[in-house]
Amino acid sequence: MNIIGRVTADAQVRNVSNSKTVVNFSVAINDSYKNKAGERIEQTTFLDCAYWLSPKVVQILTKGTLVELTGRVSARAWTGSDGQPHAGLNFNTSQIKLHGGARKAETAQAQTKTENIEVNSHENVSPKDDLPF
Repeated sequence: MNIIGRVTADAQVRNVSNSKTVVNFSVAINDSYKNKAGERIEQTTFLDCAYWLSPKVVQILTKGTLVELTGRVSARAWTGSDGQPHAGLNFNTSQIKLHGGARKAETAQAQTKTENIEVNSHENVSPKDDLPF
């Protein structure tokens, strides 16, 4: 199954038994449809995701990043400390594909491009054109 959504918070690495690590993150999937009255209904579904293959992906799974995930969905149910029943969806991710960066990544790229332009413009100045005033 493939899903496309935005990461809702920076991913976290957890150590589990037998020295295995898992990367946990959450994804928001937006959907819209028209009801019988013709009104557009917006719906957001949140999935808790787990990625077991490499902890290095934690660097790219930052809040706001648009990702396409391949994996399988599983449902979970538990009883909370207050005795109330709870349920949730888990997505066990086997493949991650980036479709866009978070704003932090875009800002970093823009700053890097600006620094490169400034460096290149200073390199092209010849000594005879350099005026002290």
